Amino acid sequence: MKSADGILALVDDQALATQVDRVVAATGLRIVRASDPSSRRVWTSASAVLLDTDAARRCVERGLPRRPRVLLITADAPAPDDWQAAVAVGAQQIVTLPTDDHVVMAVLADATEPGHDELGRGPVVSVVAGRGGGGASVFATALAQVVAESFPVESFLVDGDPWGGGLDLVLGSETEPGLRWPDLALAGGRVGYPALRDALPRRHGVTVLSGSRVLSGDHPGNDIDPAPLSAVIDAGSRAGVAVVCDVARRPHPATEIALAAADLVVLMTPADLRSCAAAAATARWVTATNPNTGVVVRGPAPGGLRPADVARIVGLPVLAAMRPQPGLDGALERGGLRVRARSPLARAAREVLSVLDQNPHLRRAAESAA
Repeated sequence: MKSADGILALVDDQALATQVDRVVAATGLRIVRASDPSSRRVWTSASAVLLDTDAARRCVERGLPRRPRVLLITADAPAPDDWQAAVAVGAQQIVTLPTDDHVVMAVLADATEPGHDELGRGPVVSVVAGRGGGGASVFATALAQVVAESFPVESFLVDGDPWGGGLDLVLGSETEPGLRWPDLALAGGRVGYPALRDALPRRHGVTVLSGSRVLSGDHPGNDIDPAPLSAVIDAGSRAGVAVVCDVARRPHPATEIALAAADLVVLMTPADLRSCAAAAATARWVTATNPNTGVVVRGPAPGGLRPADVARIVGLPVLAAMRPQPGLDGALERGGLRVRARSPLARAAREVLSVLDQNPHLRRAAESAA
């Protein structure tokens, strides 16, 4: 759902649903009725959300992020349970129909103003390895650098793998001052990106939220809760920033958040048979959360597997195929990754970004930033 497509209505009570239909029809807007949002993207991209108390409770149980222009609709004067549900879901206010018709109409009119168009949101890309050591962290870092250097859009690299070694070691920002995951005290809800960006390390044009600096003597504490992860991804996207998230290769609440929030999921796999078999198993649970997933194939191919062979084994389309990156291991050991424009990593990253450009989140976010 795009913001211009309609209003999301989650109202079980038929009499109340009829009132909602009447008000929305008077505005000339399209209404999309459902019992629950089919995905997090549907929830966040609707122009406005109108829901009743029962639906609000279900949305809270699903851990959906707070968003603007949510109205809790009642048929009678709000009771304490209604207020509790409204606070929990982050509703802008409670409105009683038909008494508050004018309030609903005003919110819906505001939601359709050009300045509120969700196409101004930045793209979200999640990168996950098909097998251990598949190169997800390196490619996520390369993707963030290429976005920062090729487009007038800020790049926000988010470490979503509590079992990884830390993206700051890949980017080379481990000695940079700034907050890491253990330093953030977030309980979910909305986060302002400018303040978050100013508190985080930045290198090669990329703002990074990484795990603790274990090699610098920090106490490890990288467990990532889904609510704060959702909040920081949403903050970057709302600010028109390109968000790249390195995702753990195992089912986990935080993993599901990062996958579900993505406009595109990139599954990394080396071009050998065992890696492709592991990637096929990973693809099954990844696509169950977000079917908008493709493969990046990383050479060499010792057995001569072609990208078409990888696509057939894994069961996903190939977004890009890349040759080995010369000097990669040495760069990661000494100063971190610095992607050069003609390198295999940069070329593969640009191919993935070209898929996003067709979306066209990246192009429109860039136009807004220009």
